[in-house]
Parts: sequence; C-alpha cells; structure tokens
Amino acid sequence: MHIAILQFDLLIPGAGSLKDKRRVVRSVRDRLHREHQVSVAEVAYLDRRDVAGMGLAAVSRDARYLAGLLDRITGKLRGLHDAELGEVRREILSGTQLPSDLLTDEGEPLWRPDEARAREEAAE
Repeated sequence: MHIAILQFDLLIPGAGSLKDKRRVVRSVRDRLHREHQVSVAEVAYLDRRDVAGMGLAAVSRDARYLAGLLDRITGKLRGLHDAELGEVRREILSGTQLPSDLLTDEGEPLWRPDEARAREEAAE
C-alpha cells in the first residue's frame, strides 16, 4: 500500500472576504475530488482571506501511479484562474514508512480483514 500526500498553498489575491476565499477553496476541492477521487481539505491559514493551506491524500497499490497523479494535479493547480499556486510539498509513503501506530512490531497491520469483519459483526 502507498499513500500520496500533497500539501500546497493557494494564493487568492482577489478574495475580498473569507466568503470569496471559501468559494475558491470549495471549487478547487470539489473539482480535484470529482476528477481524481482524492481527499482534499483546507488545513492551514483558516483566518486569512488571501491564502489557503490545502492537504490532499490518495491511496493506491502502485507508487508510480500516485507519482503521476500528483504531477497531473500539480499541473492543474498551476493553471487555476481564481488562485495562484504557492509552495508545494509532496510525499509518497510506502509500506514500512507508514506510521508505526498502525503496524505491529513485526511491521504487520494491526488487524486482518477477517478480524475487522468480526469486530463489525460483534458491534451489531
């Protein structure tokens, strides 16, 4: 399993209010989600009207696919009309790079799919 993370800043010089900023952020977030099936959220600079700190995540079994996906998304962000792309940070986590609290000491997942199903059934 591979997890792609893209953190980027959107500079929104034309925003006269937080409402204007939210319109741009919502448009970008919805478009990226719809076209690429990624999760996107505003994560920084929430009180500033001229900049939005955004985070994006995607999961795949193919790291090369994720690298290409991040390239395509970054290209789209560079072509925005309502905002300008600021600083961009990207990372692709693979297997053992995943946070240790999700893995056992042997590097295995905390639970197997059959155990997850058993937990769900017990909760019902």
